[in-house]
Amino acid sequence: MSKPEADLPHGKVRPLTSAALLGVLGVVYGDIGTSPLYALRAALLHFSADGVERWEILGILSLIVWALILTVTVKYVFFVLRADNRGEGGILALMALAQRCVGTERGRWIVAIIGIVGACLFFADGTITPAISVLSAMEGLKIISPQFEAVIIPGSVVVLVLLFLVQYRGTGSMGAIFGPIMTLWFVSLGVLGLIEVIREPEVLVAISPHHAVAFCIEYRMAAFIAFGSVVLAVTGAEALYADMGHFGRRPIELAWLFLVLPGLALNYLGQGALLLSNPAALENPFFLLAPDWLRLPLVVLATAATVIASQSMISGAYSIARQCVQLGFLPRLVVKHTSAEEEGQIYLPQINFALLAGVLVLVLAFHTSDALAAAYGIAVTGTFVCTSILAVLVFRVQFKWPVAKVAAVFVPLFLLDLAFFASNLLKIPEGGWVPLVLGAAMFGLMTTWNRGRGLLFARFRQDSLPLKSFLARLPQSRTIRVPGIAVFMTGQADYVPGALLHNLKHNKVLHERVLFVTVLTEDIPEVSAARRREVSELAPGIHRVILRYGFHESPHIPRELESLREAGVEFEQMQASYFLGRETVVAAVVPKMSRWRQWVFTLMSRNAVPATEFFRIPSDRVVELGVRVAI
Repeated sequence: MSKPEADLPHGKVRPLTSAALLGVLGVVYGDIGTSPLYALRAALLHFSADGVERWEILGILSLIVWALILTVTVKYVFFVLRADNRGEGGILALMALAQRCVGTERGRWIVAIIGIVGACLFFADGTITPAISVLSAMEGLKIISPQFEAVIIPGSVVVLVLLFLVQYRGTGSMGAIFGPIMTLWFVSLGVLGLIEVIREPEVLVAISPHHAVAFCIEYRMAAFIAFGSVVLAVTGAEALYADMGHFGRRPIELAWLFLVLPGLALNYLGQGALLLSNPAALENPFFLLAPDWLRLPLVVLATAATVIASQSMISGAYSIARQCVQLGFLPRLVVKHTSAEEEGQIYLPQINFALLAGVLVLVLAFHTSDALAAAYGIAVTGTFVCTSILAVLVFRVQFKWPVAKVAAVFVPLFLLDLAFFASNLLKIPEGGWVPLVLGAAMFGLMTTWNRGRGLLFARFRQDSLPLKSFLARLPQSRTIRVPGIAVFMTGQADYVPGALLHNLKHNKVLHERVLFVTVLTEDIPEVSAARRREVSELAPGIHRVILRYGFHESPHIPRELESLREAGVEFEQMQASYFLGRETVVAAVVPKMSRWRQWVFTLMSRNAVPATEFFRIPSDRVVELGVRVAI
């Protein structure tokens, strides 16, 4: 079994502190923590035409309780969180682990496709979560007074805009602010539910799984349809895994087992108890749990909690997006580090504002949380299915579990995920198409970028001069060597960079000291200091430098080059000039990509963050040389 905490950079183990637990509550559990606002009501609405009967309430409650136990506790907390990639979680970290378990190139590509699909659906989920969460809380105003209905949409828009505007503060700061609020939220969930359970203790029989089984046997197809709403109770489970790199595994586990799960289970049971005694409370069982005098404060607290609910998906989207960049599935993006201690605490402004735009469109288009509920489940359950498939590979090959053990643990969980996913497919006409469209768009972008970069590198290799040939001819050439240091950034370590050939062609000189620098991203979160730099002397005054980074790190080229003095390579920052090639992509005579993919790739290339900013190279030391590349 892996030991994620021990594999952190520099061998440090994250201490388990109250601040870490508060941060987890504030960032990780917001999404799943606000599901009681709408999950039980949405599931029971399928059976409300002739009034909801007692056994129906108990059956749906049993399904929700066991979904929390099986999907979140067993699958994620007990198993998937242990499939970390040196402390980093998320679908792409799991994909990188699974690719090591496959021996063929075709197999690795299939694994990559599964990971990309899961990541795309996670982005879609991250767009829908803030919209449905904030809307569901603001709708509590209608319970206080119908006059407040006109405030719901504009109020939701204001709350969401403010949430995204403060993201630059970072997940650490957000967790410190949100943690105490979410602690109060989960305690309130538990207390409100417990009071109603004490009044109607019969509801506790819903803990027995036989009520869920009897419900499914009785209703069959209707129960299958209800699965699409039951899964709303476990939305946010993937955020536990995606946000693991921010806080570590232990705080996530402990917070779930000792506060979040008890609070959620008690609240769902309390809502069920209220409905057993008063079926008319189905109008909004969550807010009707509270006495009249407490409802306005509860709406305020629920609104704060739903704002925080959005945080878990937003911070998870940042982590997934950076991994996509480092693994070559998205162009370079601005990555701002918001913590001096934690590498994983980042802010990506481009992703932030793209999410904000998508969220506002959904709020204005769907208007209510019930309408959005139909769009919600597909993205979540699709990611669940992808995670289960990849986890089977990792636990079988890397953890060396016997086939029987893998089957006993993951086959039932996979079938449950598949049932949830299939049920949600029935909601495509009602709004389920939204995450599919968002996911398909992201899939198109990511595969286009990956394919385009692969074609570019292949073209460079075809058109470039092998480095060995160039170095062999250099002593016989009459190339003038001028003082200074030239740093040539190249993605192909064995070929002469195009920028060098253009510089020789136009300026007819070569610097006295030349560094060919190649940045490689490995399929681990972070690379140790001992493996970071590989330096080799190719000729007098000419060195090849290979810098390795994990997909959880951001390159810093000048800092790494200054440390070359330890390897005996002289480097003075003020004497260095950085030569970069700027590619202009044009269509080849026989294009290797379809016209629309070429257009998308060109657009993404133009909007990528400049290499100077991404690699943190001083802009006043850069020389860019343009080159046209036909693909």
